[in-house]
Amino acid sequence: MPNDARLVLLDKNVVESLLLPDDVLAAVREALVLHSQREGRVFPVVRERLATGGVFGIKSGDVPAQNLLGFKAAGFWPGNRGLGGETHQATIVLIDPATGRPACIVDGNAVTTLRTGAAGGLGLQQLARPDSSSVCLFGTGVQAKVQLTFALRLMPTLEKIRYVTATGERDPAFEASFAARCDIALAPERNAAVAQSDVVITATPGAAALFDLEAVRPGTHLNCVGADTKGKRELPDGLLQRVHLFVDDRTQASQIGEAQWAPDTPSIELGDLLTNHAQFNRGRDDITVFDMTGLALQDLTVARMLFDRARESNLGSALSWPW
Repeated sequence: MPNDARLVLLDKNVVESLLLPDDVLAAVREALVLHSQREGRVFPVVRERLATGGVFGIKSGDVPAQNLLGFKAAGFWPGNRGLGGETHQATIVLIDPATGRPACIVDGNAVTTLRTGAAGGLGLQQLARPDSSSVCLFGTGVQAKVQLTFALRLMPTLEKIRYVTATGERDPAFEASFAARCDIALAPERNAAVAQSDVVITATPGAAALFDLEAVRPGTHLNCVGADTKGKRELPDGLLQRVHLFVDDRTQASQIGEAQWAPDTPSIELGDLLTNHAQFNRGRDDITVFDMTGLALQDLTVARMLFDRARESNLGSALSWPW
């Protein structure tokens, strides 16, 4: 057996130095296309609550033709707030499919954040009305911020942003992050904000429905991020029966996404729009929902890009990992 094998580690600082929005967008688009073409496989998701109060999950998959195999171990640990750390934690492992040996371990926190934001942006491009100008955003955390960042990047028609917080109070730091790019302010009332917006983005912990069914007007598009575990939701009862539903993965969405609350709702996978395996001609009054649960393939394509860039730039740490 070879005894000169090396394992590459890409820590937070290396990952953040290499993550560029356009590269992440390209990698996420590739993942959705691979999934649509069934060249990339998504394995069953592990998502379990822990006695510590956290949630632990594993998302894994492969692309046999590209020798890409790996998984992301990730979850949510609310107690980290008291430690001054991030509540969401993720680690990605790339594995040599020929031998089963690990090739690279990647700090997955920033990867998860950006790949989810990129997926949301692609969903807006495909599904929102092209003339959309107003957004109602639920949340001001890390994911809410990246969702809005990609939304503004990919849909320059968006100008008016009204955000909703759990406390009903302003978030001046959040506003300051976007004040130069749009008209942003706290929404006085959540249902009115939904009714007055072309796009609704929900990026919360998914504890309960965020607004009333009657608030959603014809022509609205909704990007839903927070439902990623059994029992979580952000949308009200009855909404999915009124919409055109789009998902990143049909099985995952019906198990851990918004679609778990109406699993028989017909849906189209976003990748199928990108490959023209499915068509959707949006009517002006159509209501559309993109239920995002996050694909393992997105993590793997982004991690592979980082691994390649790190080797080109001689970044990261290499450890001896003999057989």
